Amino acid sequence: MNWAYTREHDAVRSLPRLSPRRPVRAAAALLHSRSWLTAFGAETVGWLVYLAALRLAPLALVQAVSASGIAVLALSGARGHPARLPRREQVAVVLAIGGLVLLGVSLAGTRPTDHVPNGVHAAVWLGACGGAAAVLSVARLRASHAAILGLAAGLLFSGGDISAKLAVHGGAWLLVVVPLVGFYALGSIQLQSAFQHGDAVTAAGIATLTTNAVPIVAGILLLHETLPGGASRVLQIVAFALVVGGAALLTDPRVHLDG
Repeated sequence: MNWAYTREHDAVRSLPRLSPRRPVRAAAALLHSRSWLTAFGAETVGWLVYLAALRLAPLALVQAVSASGIAVLALSGARGHPARLPRREQVAVVLAIGGLVLLGVSLAGTRPTDHVPNGVHAAVWLGACGGAAAVLSVARLRASHAAILGLAAGLLFSGGDISAKLAVHGGAWLLVVVPLVGFYALGSIQLQSAFQHGDAVTAAGIATLTTNAVPIVAGILLLHETLPGGASRVLQIVAFALVVGGAALLTDPRVHLDG
């Protein structure tokens, strides 16, 4: 999906200014762009693979693996040449890949589990994701528009990812498909708008960081996912820290106002 983000970024740069406050107009502009639709198709395929993974493993684990894809985002931006990346981004790629390796080692011989959450608690988590994204969309903050919109997109995608994990439990939880569609649709528009205000690494980097960090916390606190014991637990915690840290390094450290 991270490769698709770079292609979407290139496509929306030539479109009229998109605004998350006008989602219907923004969606129409995106659907009329053939290059954007191609990239979005690739992103959708990646999401279907992600959904299959949620049926087989706990949310925090799947998100940690997904977070390592930030390395793909950086390499795509450098056209496959790591030497073209700034030192900060090179370190981020190494951290993300190292975290993925440690995560694989930590899972050897373990059986991570999760639990069906309380419905009210789940609603609070989803409401918090949507509410925080709405506040960021209208707030006037002294920060990069790409960063703020990327953060809002990440919160919406987080709500979608948590909804997806709830939906795979089946039964009454299938009702969360409704907010799931809303979260992903609005999150996609937010991210495309962020692309128009900055580079792909800044916008998608912050979105990816948030999209992975929030569901990892939700997996532990909301779904009560258990970590392995002993040395495996230490390795898994370090792995989570490395992949999230790698994503954080790919965010733009400069604070400024732009378009």
